[in-house]
Amino acid sequence: MLRIRCAIYTRKSSEEGLEQEFNSLDAQRESCEAYIKSQRAEGWVPLPERYDDGGFSGGTIERPALKHLLDDVKAGRVDVVVVYKVDRLTRALSDFVRMVETFDAHSVSFVSVTQQFNTTSSMGRLTLNVLLSFAQFEREVTGERIRDKIAASKKKGMWMGGLPPLGYDVKDRKLVVNEGEAKTVRRIFQKYVEAGSVRLLKNALDSEGIVSKVRKTRTGLVQGGKPIAQGALYLMLQNRIYLGEIVHKDKSYPGEHDAIVDRPLWDRAQAKLTSNRVDRQNGTNAQNPSLLAGLLYGERGERLTPTHAVKKGRRYRYYVSQNREDSPSGDSPSIRRIPAGDIEHIVTRRMQEFLSDPAELLGTLEAHAPEAIDQKNFLGAAASLARGWTDFERSRIRGMLLATIFRIEVLKTSVNIHIAPSRLAKVLRSGRVELPPAHQSPREETESVLSVPAQLKRTGMEMKILISGDSGKNKPDSSLVRLIVKAHTVRESLPACSGMELSELAKHHGVGDSYISRLFRLTFLAPDITKAILEGRHPPELTGVRLMRDTRFPLDWDEQRRVLGFI
Repeated sequence: MLRIRCAIYTRKSSEEGLEQEFNSLDAQRESCEAYIKSQRAEGWVPLPERYDDGGFSGGTIERPALKHLLDDVKAGRVDVVVVYKVDRLTRALSDFVRMVETFDAHSVSFVSVTQQFNTTSSMGRLTLNVLLSFAQFEREVTGERIRDKIAASKKKGMWMGGLPPLGYDVKDRKLVVNEGEAKTVRRIFQKYVEAGSVRLLKNALDSEGIVSKVRKTRTGLVQGGKPIAQGALYLMLQNRIYLGEIVHKDKSYPGEHDAIVDRPLWDRAQAKLTSNRVDRQNGTNAQNPSLLAGLLYGERGERLTPTHAVKKGRRYRYYVSQNREDSPSGDSPSIRRIPAGDIEHIVTRRMQEFLSDPAELLGTLEAHAPEAIDQKNFLGAAASLARGWTDFERSRIRGMLLATIFRIEVLKTSVNIHIAPSRLAKVLRSGRVELPPAHQSPREETESVLSVPAQLKRTGMEMKILISGDSGKNKPDSSLVRLIVKAHTVRESLPACSGMELSELAKHHGVGDSYISRLFRLTFLAPDITKAILEGRHPPELTGVRLMRDTRFPLDWDEQRRVLGFI
């Protein structure tokens, strides 16, 4: 006789009652086993494997036992799937159609004990589809009814259950104030207003030993009582339950419970949260913000965005081009990346010079300072800004640049700073820089452009900016200086290391054989080349990487100058 393997699937939507010795899942399985036993003459036998989903809704197929069952169907370990009622398998018609397709693909039949039909016939399929349509309709109507009940209850200010927040307990299904915890909540709000940031707030709470609400589950398990996470503090500071309100979607209603935080304290906390949110968006609250983020553009109009690299524990910041079609060749060098410090220094120094120059400043603000008293006030405020510029925190400088500059263009022969005169006038009048960023606002018809003559020079993937008239003031390249110093250190150590093989000498200095050979040749550079490198008067395209790429320089000093770009 042909043996037909029967898999019994059971499901219960809630976990209530599952702890009983004989629960709903057991009752369903018992009925299914009895039905299979009645078909024993046909060769039906129940599989010992249990496919039980306790506490899972029929509106989703994300159920562990169901997934296990479908895997066994696909593996060919099941011939018939037996359920107590069809809605135990699923309440969604679309899910059921997909399951039946899976069953058919693997020659598996489907049987409901209390609803006699067979999925192998068209009539059986029709019956199933009708039943499932009603099951899905019932589920949707029930869901709508529950959602309407929740909405109506919240409009009345009723708390609809869940875990009570810190500061409240639950009594008779209502929130009641826990006075001990309420003091902690008020302290958290007050502390946040004083500290000004959630990070500092968390540090203060941790140092004071303030922890999350302690809860005890039905099984006696104790939860909570741990330091409050930063994310939890953000949610807590925005929880309108503390204001005595109940929230439903995007609306709030007066609650039945008492408020813990009064309106003035709540408003101050929300204002601080909003202010910090804007600061994070504009990048003014970082400890070391990229001063020109969002403002820099290349010659082709491509945006230059901040990035950084870390080498040997040191952080190097750059602004990089977003134009993927950049080519390192050609008459007009496209920007791939420029050192952040170089361009930031150029822009901030030019702004400082601009604020210190009465004629240039009044020429820009002429339309906004028609009276002598206005001009005097502007000049005084600008001079004060210029004097204190070097002592300002980077976040304040960033705010000043964002408030007054529309755009900064890094061109082949200049750096152009587009100033918004009306916004600059507002900053000078109020002394505040908390304006929406200029580059996110409509452009003004009367822009003023501050230009800095400068040249872009390519050095590998990087662009260096050479400011016109500053050639004698260039800072020495630290990487080149280190190479020269190290080369001469090696040379001076030769008498003490006489008799050593090259590999031993390299090991003595902690470098490789090839590296020490190339390094040693640097001591044969022309004296004026060495001096120029130490004083920072070398060609901008000469870098440490290029110098060490091949140190087999000509012995003729004029040839060395030509090869290295000095002539």
